[in-house]
Amino acid sequence: MRAATHRVAHEPAYVLHRYDWSESSLILEVFTRHHGRIALVAKGAKRPSSNFRPVLLPLQPLQLNYSGDAEIRTLKGAEWMGGHVMPTGESLLSGYYVNELMMRLLARDDAHEALFDAYAAVVQVLATNHGDAQAATQSSALRAFELLLLREIGLLPSLEVQTSTLAPLDPDARYSLVPEAGLREAGPGELAALRGAEWLALQQTLDDRAPFSATVHHVAGMEPGLGAALRTQLRSLLNYHCGVTTLRTRQMIRDLQGL
Repeated sequence: MRAATHRVAHEPAYVLHRYDWSESSLILEVFTRHHGRIALVAKGAKRPSSNFRPVLLPLQPLQLNYSGDAEIRTLKGAEWMGGHVMPTGESLLSGYYVNELMMRLLARDDAHEALFDAYAAVVQVLATNHGDAQAATQSSALRAFELLLLREIGLLPSLEVQTSTLAPLDPDARYSLVPEAGLREAGPGELAALRGAEWLALQQTLDDRAPFSATVHHVAGMEPGLGAALRTQLRSLLNYHCGVTTLRTRQMIRDLQGL
C-alpha cells in the first residue's frame, strides 16, 4: 500500500530565493519555522491569474501549505500574514544580503526555530522607516543576526575563552575572531581586534532570554570604532564559511554607495 503523502499546513515561512522552473512555474527556496530551509515548486505561479503571484515575495511573512516527500515539495497554498511592507533602497539590499547568507550557510531540512525568530526580527527592522537613527539600528540588527546565525549553525566559538587553549579572556587584552583559529589574542598590527571585556559582553547578550534584541541593544551602544571592528571580523568569518571573498549583495551595496 502506498504511504500517505506528507502534508504541512499553516507553516510560518519566508521566501529566500526563487527560480524559473517552466514558462508558468517557480521553484522557491523558503525558510520555515518548524522545518528549516526547504524547496517548493509553485505550479502556475507566473501566470497573471495565479493567486500565488502577488504573495510569493521575499522578506514578507507568509503562511504556507505544502505536501510531498521528495526533495522538492509542492506548494498548495500561500497567505501573506501582514505586519510590514517591503523594505526599500539599501534596506532591501541588506535584506537580500541576509537571504544570501541563509542560502549559502543553512542546510536543507534542518529546523532552527530561534534563528527563524531572529530572521523575522531583522526583516522587521529593515522594513521600518528610514533615517540616520534607523540606519544605525539596522546596522546593529545585521550584526546581531550575523552573530546569531553563526552561533545557531555551530560556526561561532565561545566568546568567553580563547578557542585553542580555553584560557579565560583578560578583559583588558585585545582578541581577534579569525576563521581558522577562532578567538585568539591579537597581534600588535591587528586593528580590528576587540578587548576581552567586549567579547564577554557580547557572549552575555547572546545568552540572554531575548538574544536578538539584547545583542542589537548592546551593539548599538558600542563606540563607532568598535562596531566597525566587529563588522570587519564577522564579515571575514562569514565570507570564509561561504567560500567567497565578497558576497554578491555586499558588492552590489558597495557599488551603489560608490555611485
